[in-house]
Amino acid sequence: MSERRLRILTGCTAAGKTAAALEWAERHRAEILSCDSLLFYRGMDLGTAKPTAAERQRVPHHLIDLLPVAEAMDIGRYAQLALRCAEDVAARGNAVLVVGGSGFYLQTFLRPVVDDVAVSAELRADVAASLAREGLAALVTRLERLNPAGLGALDTANPRRVTRALERCLASGLTLEQLAQAFAAQPAVFAGWDVQLFELVVSPAELERRIDRRVEEMLVAGLVAEVTRLRAEGLERNPSAARAIGYRETLAMLDGAVSPGALGATIAASTRALVKKQRTWFRTQLPAHPRGSAQDFRLM
Repeated sequence: MSERRLRILTGCTAAGKTAAALEWAERHRAEILSCDSLLFYRGMDLGTAKPTAAERQRVPHHLIDLLPVAEAMDIGRYAQLALRCAEDVAARGNAVLVVGGSGFYLQTFLRPVVDDVAVSAELRADVAASLAREGLAALVTRLERLNPAGLGALDTANPRRVTRALERCLASGLTLEQLAQAFAAQPAVFAGWDVQLFELVVSPAELERRIDRRVEEMLVAGLVAEVTRLRAEGLERNPSAARAIGYRETLAMLDGAVSPGALGATIAASTRALVKKQRTWFRTQLPAHPRGSAQDFRLM
């Protein structure tokens, strides 16, 4: 029977996860499973710092370039794909290394992420039409009426999360609190697996330098052209992708809301704000885990 073990390498944006993961994977005959929230989408390459073709030749990568940019991924679908992929890698006798800084998708490997609430295609289409017609604020108001005790920690600025929450409340007839209680009783996707988590950290000063360098490199490499092409392919039909850092600022520049000369600084500022949120999430939502440098991870 194949060994049901996986290692997770997480950390803030620009912390150096790709380089550390490649080196570890080569030394331990591992294959990499992405849990980045944007690498699913074909064509979103520069703004996501997607592993290059050469890097993907060095080590097999999975769960990258699965969907056209206009088609949104959801966590239930991701969980099924991730489990099937991990089982396949383990069956080949290779180590499984999960890499990414997306807390939302990282949950797949740590706790329950799906429930048995069935949302019909008709209901999903109705909620999507309401979002397009009335806007996000109207959906939040509708959700609040269904949840008189409040919306808890729901990110009401995130269209995808508000939409999914409203769909599930309407489909089940339950409040978010009741759904959360039922959800907590569900088995974890990777129940029975030995999951080992490591958080890659670098000094604040080094992270600042890396963010600035990363933004400069993606702009020089052609981020504006990438976003222009993706807009024509339906980027804005996928709110999660269109609101991603680097893409939303470039869309704003193309629409005249940000000057070309300020684009790099705007993206860098958004990235720093994201890093702050990531650090908070890692500190409050992850189970106890080791943290350290790339060298510390190499020794695991």
